[in-house]
Amino acid sequence: MFNNRLRSARIFRGYTLQKTADSLSLSLRTYQKYEGGDREPSFSLLVAIADLFNVPTDFLLGRDEYLNSLGVYVDVPPEGPPRHPKPQKNH
Repeated sequence: MFNNRLRSARIFRGYTLQKTADSLSLSLRTYQKYEGGDREPSFSLLVAIADLFNVPTDFLLGRDEYLNSLGVYVDVPPEGPPRHPKPQKNH
């Protein structure tokens, strides 16, 4: 869920993969691992990501019921546009 919300926030805010990685002082490949679901950020990086995209950390973590209970509205859709399927490896 985190990786999908991360991608959605990035796209909704108009950031490229490279611009996001640069803004967070990460390599492109490292950032791609977060969006791909292969890696999870530290707490400090999670906060930096939330600040960059102007969303609550709870949104990135999928805590919608909690946010709703506080009356918090997030303008970013939970799901971004469809992903392109990963190419199949030939064996």
